[in-house]
Amino acid sequence: MDRIISENIELYSPANEGMSDSITQNWTEQALECYSINCDCKRCSLAQGNYSFICQMPKVIDTLLETVGEPDKQLKTA
Repeated sequence: MDRIISENIELYSPANEGMSDSITQNWTEQALECYSINCDCKRCSLAQGNYSFICQMPKVIDTLLETVGEPDKQLKTA
C-alpha cells in the first residue's frame, strides 16, 4: 500500500527498509501525535524543526497498526 504525504507528494512502499524495529513495537509520543493528525505533515511539531531527513513516521504508523493495533484511548488523550 502506498501513501501520499506532504505537499511534495512522497511515496513509499510498505517495506521497513532502514527502519528500526524498536520504533515499531510501541506507541511513542511522536507516533501518537502523527496518528492523531492523520499523518498530516503540515500539522506536525517536527515539521517546524526543518530537519534534513524524510519522515518515516507514516510507515511506522502503518506498522504499529498492523502489529500492535490502534493506541489505547487513554494514550490518545494524554
